[in-house]
Amino acid sequence: MIAPLAKFIDWSVFQVAGAMLPRSTWREPVNERDLELEQAVQFLNGPDFIPAESQPAQLDFIPDASGGRFRFPTPRPCEFAENNVVHGRLYRCADARQERPVIVLLHGGGDFPGHQLAFHLFARRCHRAGFNAVTLELPYHFQRRPRQYGPLSLLCQYIPLISRDYLQMAKTYAQAVAEIRGLSGWLLAEGCPAVALLGVSLGAYLAGLTGCGDARLASIVMAIPGTRMGLMLSQAAQVVGRRVREAILRRRAACEELDRTPLNLTLARPAISKENVLLIEGMHDLMVLSSPNELWQSWGQPEIWRLPHGHISTALTLLMPGLPGRILRWLAPRLEAGRKNNA
Repeated sequence: MIAPLAKFIDWSVFQVAGAMLPRSTWREPVNERDLELEQAVQFLNGPDFIPAESQPAQLDFIPDASGGRFRFPTPRPCEFAENNVVHGRLYRCADARQERPVIVLLHGGGDFPGHQLAFHLFARRCHRAGFNAVTLELPYHFQRRPRQYGPLSLLCQYIPLISRDYLQMAKTYAQAVAEIRGLSGWLLAEGCPAVALLGVSLGAYLAGLTGCGDARLASIVMAIPGTRMGLMLSQAAQVVGRRVREAILRRRAACEELDRTPLNLTLARPAISKENVLLIEGMHDLMVLSSPNELWQSWGQPEIWRLPHGHISTALTLLMPGLPGRILRWLAPRLEAGRKNNA
């Protein structure tokens, strides 16, 4: 894709998202200390953020036409009942389900089309390659969005540029990682020989965060991930309108403090070999510009694919011939190695 078009698509999404967010998101005063920043930093730097131990989730399969939809209680409940139930779908291979490796697909922030369409098609490609696939709804998304939340306000639970409660944001990340680990534990306990994570945007970031604390994973694939809050703030400030730009720049000090915690992926290292990590970068990405490349440097230069796309168009390539097959060919030997290691 030509650079001007890729950047225009990303810029347009920024403008629409900024316009749809509640006006209260940008209102003054914004005092980081009043927004529980100290408690958030203490929580993120403590042992409870990503505990050493993780219990397998208890999946309850829902009778339906597909036969693969499930739910389970979140291991880290919050005040919202809707968000305390995790929803997902297991795409089983027709035969020998327990003997097949599994790829867990993690969607981007608010990415309903990607979750419902792109991942559905990708799961079919997984079947043809001999793998099971699982989709998972991240906290505050889709069926898990509390009724009083607007369609985009769920992003406030993840992004400190617009969040007004840093402690809740930190606990949301902890909840997402705990659910991914719980699902992975269930899959392994059921006899699946190897589990890989494949995430896009927010899902890619969460895959990286999980991969830094869980050595059971065979591989992680991170497409257009963010890496640290300060970098996201600087990039967003370049493309949004004046009112929004002034508001997010007032959060600079908070982002700098959060970047000194484990939320900054560049300060950590994956618990698996770098040979089993794949980064995918959109060369014209306006949303996480240079983030995958920065992560590539700090993680010891694992394999990275640099695509001539922006953030949105890179995500859309999962719908097109080419990239899905290339990813599965890259994953195949790593999942096979994981199968042998767990045999």
